Amino acid sequence: MDFGLLFFASSAEPAAAPAEAPSPGGAYHLLTEAARFADERGFRCVWTPERHFHPFGGLFPNPSVLGAALAMITRRIEIRAGSLIAPLHDVLRIAEDWSVVDNLSGGRIAISFGSGWNIEDFVLRPEVYADRQAHMYRQIQEARALWRGERLARRDSNGREVRIGIYPRPVQAELPVWVTSSGNLRTFESAGAIGANLLTHLIGQTLDQAAEKVRSYRAARAAHGFDPSTGKVALMLHTFLGSDLDAVREKVRTPFREYLRSALSLEQLAAAGGGAISGGHRIAAHEIPPEALEELLDLTFERYLHSASLLGTPESCRELLWRVESAGIDEIACLIDFLDDTGAVLAGLEHLDEVRTAFSAPSLEAATQAAAASFSEEL
Repeated sequence: MDFGLLFFASSAEPAAAPAEAPSPGGAYHLLTEAARFADERGFRCVWTPERHFHPFGGLFPNPSVLGAALAMITRRIEIRAGSLIAPLHDVLRIAEDWSVVDNLSGGRIAISFGSGWNIEDFVLRPEVYADRQAHMYRQIQEARALWRGERLARRDSNGREVRIGIYPRPVQAELPVWVTSSGNLRTFESAGAIGANLLTHLIGQTLDQAAEKVRSYRAARAAHGFDPSTGKVALMLHTFLGSDLDAVREKVRTPFREYLRSALSLEQLAAAGGGAISGGHRIAAHEIPPEALEELLDLTFERYLHSASLLGTPESCRELLWRVESAGIDEIACLIDFLDDTGAVLAGLEHLDEVRTAFSAPSLEAATQAAAASFSEEL
């Protein structure tokens, strides 16, 4: 199983850097330092999202801009958009921008396409909101064609049809495509049907439910002529590891509850605007009474702590990781920046690297062989 880092901070303010260390990147100090660490240690990838007009994720309005910056300070790690809200953009610009990043990185990019859900984001392109999912899948097809060197037919300002291709030409022959799903089964299946990889999370689904959908994803790949075993599924998990479970719990409880509060405020804003909330669901706009909100945050935190996150120690998270691997998950996308303490987050990456090493394929194979040899000796 592979491990990557995913960023989705809920703050419009710069994360606090250690007082003794320079912070040339300001709000992006943690992003750049964590990416350097992951690149040196052999993590698979780093994901940056796209979010607009709200503190929740507001540091990340354009993953291609951040991807270009990461390309210049890393050598090996894959640079992925997770997610790119494709309907907000012209596909020609998507392909152009990411071809530049592909060149800067020497062929290390991938894009996880998302259809978007927050109606306020679509002030950028309000005309596509209602048809955003179908629009996204058309864009994926067009982006792949552009990446291979094909041209798209467009109309210029005089109404003349022209054929447009992209420059610079990308390094990779094929565009690595992922699709982001909040848990909708149809999205799992449609991602499989087009031969894309899949990025998901446990915000609106249990691990057992996700496992069922992963099986449907692989069945859809097989039904459409794609090898079901080669499709990659990445699972986002909020991550902070330390050496003492009680200390970790104390460290993350308040900031994680506030992170959840920020996410909920965005959902309420979307509902109040008459749009969908995450996952494509629609709910009536309403205010949650303060006492009920605090209770909800407490219950949600406990759920994440015990069954839906990597909040703890390498030992306490081991069982969940075995379950994740058994569910057919290939990668963990570790969301690390919910905690506004750069020094603590970077220190915690040492523990995460310990877990990554233990769960890498060579390490697991060696452990299995060692166990088999020990068993033989006992016989």
